[in-house]
Amino acid sequence: MSPQPEKSPVRVAGQADWTDIPEFDEQERKALLRLAHDAIESALDGREIPLDPPSPHLAEARGAFTTIYSQRQLRGCVGYVFPIESLYRTVADTARAAAFEDTRFRPVTREEAPQVRISLSILSPLEEIQPDQVEVGRHGLVISLHGHRGLLLPQVPVEYRWTPITFLEQTCRKAGLPTDAWKTGARVEAFTAEVFGDSDLK
Repeated sequence: MSPQPEKSPVRVAGQADWTDIPEFDEQERKALLRLAHDAIESALDGREIPLDPPSPHLAEARGAFTTIYSQRQLRGCVGYVFPIESLYRTVADTARAAAFEDTRFRPVTREEAPQVRISLSILSPLEEIQPDQVEVGRHGLVISLHGHRGLLLPQVPVEYRWTPITFLEQTCRKAGLPTDAWKTGARVEAFTAEVFGDSDLK
């Protein structure tokens, strides 16, 4: 698996609901989820939407993933590992990409759009760590070696009840590397993700 360019969306495995200590308050969460829905519907309608961040916090450059579901089935998941633009614009871009560009799924239709449910994962900066520091339920992982790179979000090992070793092995597998590459020179980086979705809001 070749490395993704920093401005290219990256698809990730299925995920379960999980949150760390909240950084984003309820109003910010509502604004970002509303934006994600509007980004999808505006693309279907052929209209533009304003993408100027409404606050300095949402103007910060952050990596993020948008996951969409329809009738409780995964319908797309696309995101940016690295912060390349404001979080506000990143959410809009990844929502549209998840709805229409994730080649694992057919594009979301106009009739389907009102029933779509969205989950957002807002990433912290990547930090290199030692394998024995990996914490299931807290860390997401990026493992890279010789031009190969794989990423799994923090929710994934929780959903599948993996041990830290299995988590490392499966991230290597996602990168197209031998499962023991984390022991033989691969770079191991970790991040945290604040995850919230439509189902979390009152």
